Amino acid sequence: MRVSLRLDSECLREIHLTLLKRLSVLADVEVSADARLAAGGVPGNAAALFQLETVIHGLPADGAARRVPLSALAPYAARPAAAPDLVIDLCGDVARDGARVWRVTYDGAAGEAALLATILNGQTPVARIEENGAVIAEGRLGTEYGGVALASFQDMLARTASLVVAAVTGAARAPLPVLPEPARPDGPPAMPSGVKLGIRAGKALARRIVQKIYHLCYNAPHWKVGWRRTEGRDLYDLRAHPAAGWQDLPDDGSRFYADPFPLLYRGQVTLFVEDYIHRTGKAILSAVPFGPSGPLGRPEPVLELPYHLSYPFVFERDGEVWMVPESCANRTVDLYRATAFPGGWVKEATLISDIVASDATLVEHGGRWWLFATVRDGGGAFSDALHLWSAPDFRGPWTPHPANPVLVDIASARPAGRMVERNGQLLRPVQDCRRSYGAALGIARVTHLDLTGMEQVVETILTPGALWNGRKLHTLNEAGGLEFIDGSAIAPRWKQRPGR
Repeated sequence: MRVSLRLDSECLREIHLTLLKRLSVLADVEVSADARLAAGGVPGNAAALFQLETVIHGLPADGAARRVPLSALAPYAARPAAAPDLVIDLCGDVARDGARVWRVTYDGAAGEAALLATILNGQTPVARIEENGAVIAEGRLGTEYGGVALASFQDMLARTASLVVAAVTGAARAPLPVLPEPARPDGPPAMPSGVKLGIRAGKALARRIVQKIYHLCYNAPHWKVGWRRTEGRDLYDLRAHPAAGWQDLPDDGSRFYADPFPLLYRGQVTLFVEDYIHRTGKAILSAVPFGPSGPLGRPEPVLELPYHLSYPFVFERDGEVWMVPESCANRTVDLYRATAFPGGWVKEATLISDIVASDATLVEHGGRWWLFATVRDGGGAFSDALHLWSAPDFRGPWTPHPANPVLVDIASARPAGRMVERNGQLLRPVQDCRRSYGAALGIARVTHLDLTGMEQVVETILTPGALWNGRKLHTLNEAGGLEFIDGSAIAPRWKQRPGR
């Protein structure tokens, strides 16, 4: 198949070269570039904002939005004798006559200016690839850098490229889950004027100064773990915070605990957590036994490696306890076995290698094992592209799903704890990162899961509030009648006590 990528010759970016390269390696695809002047590009005064953000936030100068010369398209020069079978229109100006045309839009408007305007308006854009009004693929794009226009722009451009590649390969065809959306004005937002962009740049600088001062006074970010006795009704039953609220797992301020994973093993509930030490800027994994009245001591280290660890996904199988911790800093998904529970962890296998995968979550369903994780596919956010693998056994071998990414959705892609089965239905906690990373917790019902794809319905979204006074809500797990969540907290530097 001959594929032509329609680009604006006045605004060629690194991400366009990346997309051309990714398309060129696909089987039976011959790709070329159609670069001509296009109307409605990103205005020049946005460059000043980007430059300022690069300096004050320490962003890399070679990101996805970096401008590259037109000569970089030489390997993809169009061949006049070979008319394309498919045109992928990133500018929104290709006439729909002759070849098939796939138009990329952001909240219904085409072009990078539409994407940037949506970001500057504080919205979470829905990207769609459409052919004559029919949706070929769609995704709710996201970032972990809300409020930073350039970082958000680059993350969403990178995920747009992932969506295009998925559409060409036939993946990403599952419908985007319907979610409660904030009210939006009619029509796509307008690009702010030069004066408003200048005001925004000034506010960005002021906000960064405030952040620096805040970080001098507080250990940030700082998370906390909440726990409660379920008394037979957990959040999957309540679909709301319990009236009695949550109790905090204490920390000394010099470290925080997050990603709570409890396990009932030999009659004892043991809680595993990410144990982040502010002084080192790296997390280890720790564990603490729990009784009906709370923790029996404080979390003690059980696994430390040269790189950051989190999300200690623990489970019992074949009479032993296993763990798949998040180790995206090592670009692996690894399986460990406890030889002296809750410690003595030895590595049994690398399940997946050479990948930046977040919050790997395993479940046995339909006679197979499934592994869910969000993948930083070709750059972009860590939380919006859900990939699946399947295997006959949790030890592997793991095979990537042919429809990866099965979902592009910053509001419901990233796992947030173990999946559970209720009344024959598979429920999965998900992170809703539309407002910011880990801002809210969703409960999704998986309506379809097999080798053809995955679909889900987001039934509930839980947010912080009076009954959970953290600013975020991030993880949900239960074991032995005890339920755990986590979210953000405030830890003044001057109140911290010496660490262990």
